[in-house]
Amino acid sequence: MSELRITDLTMPTADLGPVNPLPPLFSGMDSHVAGIDEADDEMRRNVAYGRVRTVLPYLKQDGYGRQHRPRAHRVAVLENETLRATFLLDAGGRLWSLVHRPSGRELLFRNSAFQPGNLALRDAWVAGGVEWNFGTIGHSTTTASPLHAVRAQRPDGTPVLRMYEYERIRRAVFQIDCYLPDDSEALLVHVSLVNPNDHEVPVYWWSNIAVPETADTRVIAPADQAWHFAYDKRLRRVPVPHYAGRDLTYTTRAAASADYFFELDTERGPWIAALDGAGRGLAQRSTRLLTGRKLFHWGTHRGGNRWQEWLSGPGTHYLEIQAGLARTQLEHLALPARTTWSWTEAYGHVHIDPTAAHSDDWQQARSAAETGVDALITSARIEQELQEAEDWTTGQPAELLHSGSGWGALERNRRAKSGDDSLNLPATPFPDTGLGPEQEPWLALLNGGQLPQWAPTSPPASYEVSPEWEPLLEQADGWLSRLCLGVLRAARGDLDGAADAWTRSVEDTPNAWAWRNLGALAAHRERLPAAVDAYARANDLAPDQLPLTHELVGILLRAGRADLALERIDSCSADQRADGRLRMLEARAALETGDTTRCGRILDDGLDVPNLREGDTSLSDLWHAWRRATAESGPIPDPSRTLPHRYDFVMRPESS
Repeated sequence: MSELRITDLTMPTADLGPVNPLPPLFSGMDSHVAGIDEADDEMRRNVAYGRVRTVLPYLKQDGYGRQHRPRAHRVAVLENETLRATFLLDAGGRLWSLVHRPSGRELLFRNSAFQPGNLALRDAWVAGGVEWNFGTIGHSTTTASPLHAVRAQRPDGTPVLRMYEYERIRRAVFQIDCYLPDDSEALLVHVSLVNPNDHEVPVYWWSNIAVPETADTRVIAPADQAWHFAYDKRLRRVPVPHYAGRDLTYTTRAAASADYFFELDTERGPWIAALDGAGRGLAQRSTRLLTGRKLFHWGTHRGGNRWQEWLSGPGTHYLEIQAGLARTQLEHLALPARTTWSWTEAYGHVHIDPTAAHSDDWQQARSAAETGVDALITSARIEQELQEAEDWTTGQPAELLHSGSGWGALERNRRAKSGDDSLNLPATPFPDTGLGPEQEPWLALLNGGQLPQWAPTSPPASYEVSPEWEPLLEQADGWLSRLCLGVLRAARGDLDGAADAWTRSVEDTPNAWAWRNLGALAAHRERLPAAVDAYARANDLAPDQLPLTHELVGILLRAGRADLALERIDSCSADQRADGRLRMLEARAALETGDTTRCGRILDDGLDVPNLREGDTSLSDLWHAWRRATAESGPIPDPSRTLPHRYDFVMRPESS
């Protein structure tokens, strides 16, 4: 019998830590800028459409470390006789585990620990399971945050886990209804994207599915061509399965990390499967709107192995099979005004003849895999599920299970002020009880015309950048209103207006936050002396803010003042001095001042930067620069020494 329950799952956990209070004014944009010479006109339009300047109004989640301790995570569990599905409610509703009960087989790659790494739009991201990505290109703004969760019900009594949230960049709602009918061998996931606005919004959706990777794992999809995308940022159409002298559907045969976006033959509906040597594994099928399918692998080079170890521990290997709205992850699509898009996905265990699954005849392998997917759920059946879901997924939930953010409630209140009831959505309620400390200043501005009194020694709890807030901020008094007004203007590209607002903020009340923003703007405009001055003022006012110290030292290095950078670092507290990123900056500054001994001591002691960005080669570049500088100044104790494994995050093999 199908069951839904809420419980706790305890696992080794590196806590997320505090959010970074410094608004990401000129960072956080998607980095997927590609050479698209081979793309067709439709893809070119989609690639150019909908890109964002920043992840504002969100703040970065970069306060995590790498120390693990047991922690209980709130989870929802759906279970029937065939499957047990576990969802992390505080981590974007991620499907963390999917167990095939008859065999006891875990169908997903389930991480042994909760360890954030810097791969998402807001930084923090966790490997493993199935991640739901909505909004803009990249791992979602909600991937490491709580979702609202409620209990709903199908007309036949099947319990439904409904998760949802208001996404602040697109100002739209996503809703995920998950259920396991009594007789179903597939977990069914119905997704709805709701645009409540009077204008179209660019949207992006990819369900990212991590599965175990072995030497005999093969990924099969109904495609004879794919778009290859790697770290040279170029999109190339390639044949499937054989490309560059190997079979790309076996991921351990590739040295380099890569994406393959399959050009699907969707006559019988889109699907993808990852099968081991015995022909067993996970399959995912969907209705036709979710037309994209992708294979991602880390490769077998040192950097790819290091990344997997960094994210999920030694000896772990996984790949990702993914499903999305567009053909590639470089694209946004236009969701029309006051429109909802919906589709249904199915996840489950398949077992096909291994000889056919691993046949050299690609068409035979495709046909056998499709037969296995049909045995799990046919295209006709999943289309029927979609049609039936349209009747019950708009109904009111039966019970609140878990709270997400208060931003949907705040936006509902703001719209209601002008008679707009577009966020009064019965299926996804945003009650006032969800309002919290982040929303309270904005509720005060909305209802009383002023932001509350805020000590300038403390950073603001949040920001808003929707245009409707601008006139309210312009009419409000005080340093905080002018600070927030500047952030709103910067988010829409009015940099002169932002500078004016921040200047008035510090004239009203000296505060580190407006000085920091003026410094970030000066650095963005390559006015480095002005940036150094503004950042120094900010740091003097808030010396205990580690993110501010990071940015100040970085600006000093950009300005060629490594000597001043070392002075600032030497004046920091012991806690700041122990921080991995600051130690990396210290090593860089030491090297630039010619102190190779100090740099080498830091590198030899062991240097970890918890939020090193995917694709960032700062550590390996630093190590190689130190080796060169040491060689120039005298004999090297061990001239044969190569780049240590702990510093090798390079995403391209040396031969590529």
